[in-house]
Amino acid sequence: MAYTNPGARRARAALAAMLSAAVATGVLVAGGPALAHHSFAMFDRDRTVDLVGTVKEFQWTNPHSWIQLNVPAGQGGTTEWSIESQSTGTLSRQGWRPGTFRAGDKVTVRIYPMKDGSAGGSFVGAILRDGQTLGRMQP
Repeated sequence: MAYTNPGARRARAALAAMLSAAVATGVLVAGGPALAHHSFAMFDRDRTVDLVGTVKEFQWTNPHSWIQLNVPAGQGGTTEWSIESQSTGTLSRQGWRPGTFRAGDKVTVRIYPMKDGSAGGSFVGAILRDGQTLGRMQP
């Protein structure tokens, strides 16, 4: 029978416990940004709204791209809508490019509107200037 030093066994157990704690801490720290990502609870996913307007700006950015859309409002004015979309990587895989929406383009965009009624929403689909459709947009 081989002799095992009880002190060495305790040292290995302590080292294993410290290593496990360090790995768990690393996972929590690295996962923090993912956990901090906002929910989509602010959007009313029970209904959609179609907006017809002119693109003011398309922000091809991470973690989310944005479409700024000027929509005609009563009495000759316009309302600027902020429409949140997905990341550039996700959009690229769906065929989008930085020039998919260009300032001055007349488009129709379908959104899940904000629950609080403000001029914003989450992108559902669009009909582009050339008639091409994106997302969930049936003509």
